[in-house]
Amino acid sequence: MIVLTTQPIEIAAVVAEVSTASAGAIDIFIGTVRKHNHQRKVLRLEYEAYAPMALQQMEKIAQAAKQQWQIEKLAMVHRTGTLLVGEVAVVIAVSTAHRQDAFEACRYIIDTLKKTVPIWKKEYYEDGAMWIDAHP
Repeated sequence: MIVLTTQPIEIAAVVAEVSTASAGAIDIFIGTVRKHNHQRKVLRLEYEAYAPMALQQMEKIAQAAKQQWQIEKLAMVHRTGTLLVGEVAVVIAVSTAHRQDAFEACRYIIDTLKKTVPIWKKEYYEDGAMWIDAHP
């Protein structure tokens, strides 16, 4: 399951997607919109993506993770559009036989996604807006 969506992410559906009787572990990362960043109050975020390239890059991340760890199933779901404080922006879920692989694979996936996938974030504050560097 590799998805970009403008709709709210249903966490339970993502977990169901990676659930399998052969997995003893499911690790989940849930990224939400926080209310403060750079010592400023965040009102909302806007995520933009170049979908064809983003989905292609997300697939490459999935394949690389499957080569490094014994992954049963994985899911990457990232929201685009306008999100308010508290809303879910991204969910990564990984199922494996053992927890160590699930932890490591999930961390690799979210860290690599943040570094390489063409998804851009603009934060809106009470006193203006700023594009946040998606690839530090």
